[in-house]
Amino acid sequence: MKAVGYQKSLPIENPNSLIDFETEKPEPRGRDIRVAVKAVSVNPVDTKVRKRAEHPAGEYKILGYDAAGIVDAVGPDVTQFEPGDEVFYAGAITRQGTNAEFHLVDERIVGAKPKTLSFAETAALPLTSLTAWELLFDRLGVEQGRGEERSLLIIGGAGGVGSVLIQLARKLTGLTVLATASRPESIEWCLDLGAHHVVDHSKPMKEQIEKLKVPPVALITSLTATDKHFPALVDILAPQGAIGLIDDPASLDALPLKSKAASLHWELMFTRSTFQTPDMIRQHDILESVSALIDKKDLKTTLDRVFGKIDAANLKRAHAAIESGRSTGKIVLEGW
Repeated sequence: MKAVGYQKSLPIENPNSLIDFETEKPEPRGRDIRVAVKAVSVNPVDTKVRKRAEHPAGEYKILGYDAAGIVDAVGPDVTQFEPGDEVFYAGAITRQGTNAEFHLVDERIVGAKPKTLSFAETAALPLTSLTAWELLFDRLGVEQGRGEERSLLIIGGAGGVGSVLIQLARKLTGLTVLATASRPESIEWCLDLGAHHVVDHSKPMKEQIEKLKVPPVALITSLTATDKHFPALVDILAPQGAIGLIDDPASLDALPLKSKAASLHWELMFTRSTFQTPDMIRQHDILESVSALIDKKDLKTTLDRVFGKIDAANLKRAHAAIESGRSTGKIVLEGW
């Protein structure tokens, strides 16, 4: 089968940073399903892993987490899917990735593809949807459907996770949704997705928020540049509030949160699959809920651009765009 991978961690400009190659089709065992991959999207985690993780000498590491495709074969213990089912998922960081014609994934982290979306539109959703859902409901403990006199501040609202988080918070909660963005196109993107207000994170945010006369900012999700913004976020946060993070700050001093009796939460979508937690199947349930919301038109794809077929050249373009830090929504590749 065709696949794209690498043998050395290299800058994306290097010709060997990603390579087209042929490899054996994997065989499903246990609760694995084998998926014929139709479309994939590229996330910041793809670029981070490429820069720091290598396989043993002579072997290829295959990246890719988001995928949409068709079940091709199933392991003996599979109960939820059968060949021919259309699915979407975000994979596991401990296994080979989705940048291959066929891919193995545990059925407990897979959902049924939305009926109303194409494979390309669907591939934009799984990793960001899982991250946003887990961050909002599992980590920060927000209750669906509850009337709220609180505001949620989303740092980096135009990125992949922020784009889903805006929609989930607006559709499923009573929170006032504040997103941050600094460019005209990213501000418009956040407003179109349902943010009540957008503030510019390149300027002092507290003053901008105070002028809006919104409910107290009791919840903050910092999706990018936490190193830069953290002191300001602590200042903005209401007493007894909570901050949720997904990025990788070089260092973080949480002590200033003490005076506000505030809490700090980490979200990593790969935790459940990495540690095979007893509630691992919750990711299947979340994806099923996302699929239903999509088909009811309560949630929409965050696809921004399709870069063409799945090959090394197009994946290099996608990695470079992600590394630029200026992309909105999701970049997808489709077909072989």
